Amino acid sequence: MIRVLVVDDDYRVAELHARYVRATDGFTVAGTVQSAARAVELSRTLQPDLILLDLYLPDRLGTDVLPALTGDVLMVTAAADAAQVRSALGHGAVGYLIKPFDDSDLRKRLAAYARYRTQLATDRPLAQDQVDRALRTLHGADRSSRARRPRTTPTGKLVADAVRSTDGSVTASAVAERLGVSRPTAQRYLADLAADGTVRVELRYGAAGRPEHLYAWSGENPAPDPG
Repeated sequence: MIRVLVVDDDYRVAELHARYVRATDGFTVAGTVQSAARAVELSRTLQPDLILLDLYLPDRLGTDVLPALTGDVLMVTAAADAAQVRSALGHGAVGYLIKPFDDSDLRKRLAAYARYRTQLATDRPLAQDQVDRALRTLHGADRSSRARRPRTTPTGKLVADAVRSTDGSVTASAVAERLGVSRPTAQRYLADLAADGTVRVELRYGAAGRPEHLYAWSGENPAPDPG
């Protein structure tokens, strides 16, 4: 079994991700924590194989402590700017998954990680093609995923209309309250709309804590669905 430590400042999100992990064959949850300091402590105590690491933690950024963690690290965060991605990968993360996502997104990456470990489970020297194949396996989930078309679903259309009808920008919480859906649901559709260019995303930094995502209508038509 591949043992996973889940690190997220929101205990409800940590438990949700832990549930996704438990539902994936060959994986088990070693523990869940909500701070960077506890992540370092428990990674050394529990010796997990993989750590799902949030970026915005209450005491430090996840990337600040990434080199001190014992185990491979998959970043699981709402931070989508290129600088943060480069920082995470540069500090040794094996992958980067942007919130919000559903269980299939995470489970695909966990399955790819399991195959990657199997391919490298040898004490013998590796040939270059074996290394290349393992890396392709690890990151294959990104290439195989189909682009979502959020505006083709009833909820997606409602979320898009909510942003379009707003003068300026709007938060995921405000959209969720207006439509009577959960915040994670609204955030997931907003992230998909941002991915296809329908809405723009900006970050508003407060005095403390994680930045708040603001969504605004881009005024552009999304690219046609190739399927």
